[in-house]
Amino acid sequence: MSNSAHSRRQFAKAAGLALAALAVPHRSSSQEGVERDGPSPFFKTRGIVLLISDLLSLDDWPARAKRAGLTTVATHFITNPRFEHHTMQHLTNFVKSETGQRFREECAQLGLHVEHETHAMSDLLPRSLFKKDPTMFRMNEEDERTPQFNFCAHSRAGIATICENSVTYAEVLKPTTGRYFFWIDDARPMCRCPECRLYSDSDQALILENAVVNALRGHVDPGATLAHLAYANTMKPPIQVKPEPDVFLEFAPINRSWEHPLRQRDVKRGSLTHGELLDMLDANLEIFGKDSAQVLEYWLDVSMFSGWKRPPKKLPWNREVFLDDLRTYCGRGIRHITSFGAFIDAQYIQLHGEPPIGDYGAALCGYQ
Repeated sequence: MSNSAHSRRQFAKAAGLALAALAVPHRSSSQEGVERDGPSPFFKTRGIVLLISDLLSLDDWPARAKRAGLTTVATHFITNPRFEHHTMQHLTNFVKSETGQRFREECAQLGLHVEHETHAMSDLLPRSLFKKDPTMFRMNEEDERTPQFNFCAHSRAGIATICENSVTYAEVLKPTTGRYFFWIDDARPMCRCPECRLYSDSDQALILENAVVNALRGHVDPGATLAHLAYANTMKPPIQVKPEPDVFLEFAPINRSWEHPLRQRDVKRGSLTHGELLDMLDANLEIFGKDSAQVLEYWLDVSMFSGWKRPPKKLPWNREVFLDDLRTYCGRGIRHITSFGAFIDAQYIQLHGEPPIGDYGAALCGYQ
């Protein structure tokens, strides 16, 4: 038997175990960031999430992050072809390139962690496999299998394929924290086959995440942890599926207002009030625990405030809202904080001057 065939057998076995036992005892784990000298700040992870193009355009990002007192720089890519369309292959090409290696070396010299946060599912389950086995892919509301978006959470072959490809990419990416971020497709529908329709989108995502984290721990990194992204259609907590011990919560409240603090419960942007978002956060913390939970915010996300279109608009930085939000998250015991900073590049600085990275980092460092 070839090594590849043997691996597929192993991943298929793990996928079967994940589907056969959808409840496991829960415990939480903690991932600490790099700390400065002196009293340790309350927030262990003080991060920023950037596009590959940001790092290529502004090659002193590691030094900027260090000066701001950040601990972690994460890469990200946009998968919407209307704006920018990149894939996991683009990310791995960057990591293996001379520029990518230099970026990692500079971060290491400065004591910064490197991570990679990606909507990866269409790469982990290549759409080209649909003709070979449509049952690996989701069923839509019309009871038709479709290669568009995500996967079938009750397909043993589909989960095994995703696990195998997760291991392949993880061997190249290797975040310095041991934290992996292989998110489902960006706010896209999940499976509605007879088995999956009994589970929420959050439960379906967690079925897969439980299998993937076990694959990562068994084949790449014994200390690997994996993010469960509470975002858009997975904002509600899972109900029927319990997380493996090394799946941690990442809460990304994209539906909130940034003109008002999150603690103002009656504020509404889109379909949810701030109060509903906070209630969902609290319910997720009950399931995943607070020790390893991370908030992924948008305070610095120029791309979002620009409608994901270039040229970038000036960031509407609201320091008072930001500080109030930190108190909200701190009060819940969340010690890992990061924010998207996409489109903060050379063009942004040329058009609008320096972004408030120092202000952001100083506030995160100021919590004791």
